[in-house]
Amino acid sequence: MLVMNWMRQPAITIDADDTAADAAFLLQRHEIHMLPVMQKGALVGIVTDRDIKIASGPDVASGNFEKAHDRLSEISIKDIMTPDPVTVSLNFTLEETVEKLLVHHISGLPVVDRQQKLVGVITRSDLFNLILILTGFGKKGLQFTVEVGDQPDRLMVVTDIMRDYGGRISSILSTNERADKGKRRLYIRVFDIDQPSLQHLKKTLKEKASLLYIVDYKNKKREFFGEGESTQNENI
Repeated sequence: MLVMNWMRQPAITIDADDTAADAAFLLQRHEIHMLPVMQKGALVGIVTDRDIKIASGPDVASGNFEKAHDRLSEISIKDIMTPDPVTVSLNFTLEETVEKLLVHHISGLPVVDRQQKLVGVITRSDLFNLILILTGFGKKGLQFTVEVGDQPDRLMVVTDIMRDYGGRISSILSTNERADKGKRRLYIRVFDIDQPSLQHLKKTLKEKASLLYIVDYKNKKREFFGEGESTQNENI
């Protein structure tokens, strides 16, 4: 997945010669946390809501918003921005983008093309929303977490079992992280399995894999599986 398909565009920007009060207005109006700073059509910096808060001094904290606004109106963006900002290419993958955010301890990145022209922005919030989209969270259903041997056919075995019981698979995430050595964890979102079929499905899955837990979003229940056939239930 590439940044170009998930970034926000066009980017909301501010000019280096504008004031901190102008930036505060844009941040609040568009409900965002950062603004690329432009000068003569070129990206020259980044200003964030944290920069604005620091520039406003103690007046915001004390509730004196009028005085804080007056103070911000006297401060130029170029005096509080972070110059030469870290950027990401629109052809970068989302994994590369997350790595940049973590390495530089920042919450968002301007997106540039090959000519270093600003074409959009991508933030942690965008990536969090993407996780919800990819996992089908808003569509409810059931989430199964199973641990299987790290062999090529194990995923197919599990998904075939789910389909045999009427399951319609919405998303699959697969990783070795937090799995036992030689194992892989599968996080699978499934729809259209009724309760009678679910009981049989659980039994069949346990014969082919380690069933760790099931989250039933429709009925607002979680079911955790321990040793043998023991289970622990919890309402959402």
